[in-house]
Amino acid sequence: VQLQAFGGGLVQAGGYLRLSCGAPDDTLSLYVMGWFRQAPGKEREFVATISRAGVRRYYADSVKGRFTTSRDNAKNTVFLQMDKVKPEDTALYYCAARESVTGATFLRESDYPYWGRGTEVTVSS
Repeated sequence: VQLQAFGGGLVQAGGYLRLSCGAPDDTLSLYVMGWFRQAPGKEREFVATISRAGVRRYYADSVKGRFTTSRDNAKNTVFLQMDKVKPEDTALYYCAARESVTGATFLRESDYPYWGRGTEVTVSS
């Protein structure tokens, strides 16, 4: 599956930004979706994941309470709402997909075989 994350940009600390992730074909509803980010000079890290139906969501501790992931399967789109952003949220943000496994939660980069090109988020202080 081909993915594309978009919606990044420059935002002031304390502000908000909404990222989206889509695919050219109508298949996103078949996959568990994950959000990851990679800051300059650092390894890529988990941000959030959402189940196929959007019922189960998990977040990294660093973004819990500030970021919300959701999805609109009818529109073949997954979202990452970023509120109260901090300078340390500056990174290249990626969306990723994988097949669902009943009862399983996927928090590792290696869990996801399908990746899109990232979108850059810069938070100014």
